[in-house]
Amino acid sequence: MSTDVTAKSPAPAPPGGSGPAGGGGLLRLMLDGLRRNMRQYGMLIALGLIVVIFAVWTDGDLLLPRNVSNLVLQNSYILILAIGMMLVIIAGHIDLSVGSLTAFVGAFAAVLTVQHGMSWPLALVLCLLVGAVAGSVQGFLIAYLGIPSFIVTLAGMLIFRGLTEILLKGQTLGPFPDGLQNLGNGFLPEVGPTTNYHNLTLLLGLVLIAAVVWQEVRDRRRQQEFSLDVLPGRLFALKLVALVAAILTLTLLLASYKGAPIVLIVLGALVVGYGYVMRNAVFGRHIYAIGGNLPAAKLSGVKDRRVTFQVFLNMGVLAALAGLVVAARLNAASPKAGVNFELEAIASSFIGGASMSGGVGTVLGAIIGGLVLGVLNNGMNLLSVGTDWQLVIKGLALLVAMGFDVWNKRKSGA
Repeated sequence: MSTDVTAKSPAPAPPGGSGPAGGGGLLRLMLDGLRRNMRQYGMLIALGLIVVIFAVWTDGDLLLPRNVSNLVLQNSYILILAIGMMLVIIAGHIDLSVGSLTAFVGAFAAVLTVQHGMSWPLALVLCLLVGAVAGSVQGFLIAYLGIPSFIVTLAGMLIFRGLTEILLKGQTLGPFPDGLQNLGNGFLPEVGPTTNYHNLTLLLGLVLIAAVVWQEVRDRRRQQEFSLDVLPGRLFALKLVALVAAILTLTLLLASYKGAPIVLIVLGALVVGYGYVMRNAVFGRHIYAIGGNLPAAKLSGVKDRRVTFQVFLNMGVLAALAGLVVAARLNAASPKAGVNFELEAIASSFIGGASMSGGVGTVLGAIIGGLVLGVLNNGMNLLSVGTDWQLVIKGLALLVAMGFDVWNKRKSGA
């Protein structure tokens, strides 16, 4: 007597992810996506947690519209420096001179506009040229003479600090013309009908949301065309929802106060421009190449000396712009301006995902790292934490970020 036994295959799991394998399909997708993109999303999640924690500790004061606006104004020049510093670190170098260069450019702007009565637009252009010259000199010494960037920029830090003292003769010089002040303290003008919100800021926020969604969808389709790994559909949708919610929240907070600061528009243009260059332009690919593997980049025909020169020239221009912003913010040029700015910019880059070995990092990562430090500073000030403990906490944050980077590398290697 024979027995016919037919094996039954298990029923497929429903789209939601609940089935014989257990529930939590969406959660599983999220965890898998986070594990594969830990470097990219780790600090973004950390930033969100820091904001939530300080919002609770300060009874919501951190997220008051006025405080959010001040947070942008207070950290704008560090974020500008962090963009340039990220490029320098990706290329495998370091720049210790940017803090002193910002002070020197601010002093130069004060001499031109306050002492000699020059129009502020012309003074602004001349200051950016000064930054370009300073960056190109340092870039030439590093790229073509082979002097280590640490030595060159350390010398630059001392030289520019001394020149600042010489220009200002040890005194504070100000005030600046109104047009230049607006760069550091101004807001977009009111337009349209009178409402409870700043209309132009709301419009810009909606445009930004549309642009971000379009860019994310476009990048995903392009990656799929080249058979590259992409986030699962549900996780990608969740990412879009989170981005839209974050932009909309920031827009409403700013629009309920005085509107978007002018420096935020400048910063946004820099993020978009440099983000595009690093993702899509040949120059950005070359920066990653020389930082990731210099011998291979040379064999591939990358002109590493020219790229290094251009990276430091760019850093000089951004340092000059940051110097103008901080001088406009303070409405005066001071011999002590820019102290430790280089350390803040370097810390922002490393917290945002840069690697000491070069070849790794993004412009958005630099902004996230700068915001982590900015929220820490602002939150601790609201809680009346002493400056001594603030330094300790920021140092620990940097150590945690670097430890996370080392752990992530080892895990990827394994």
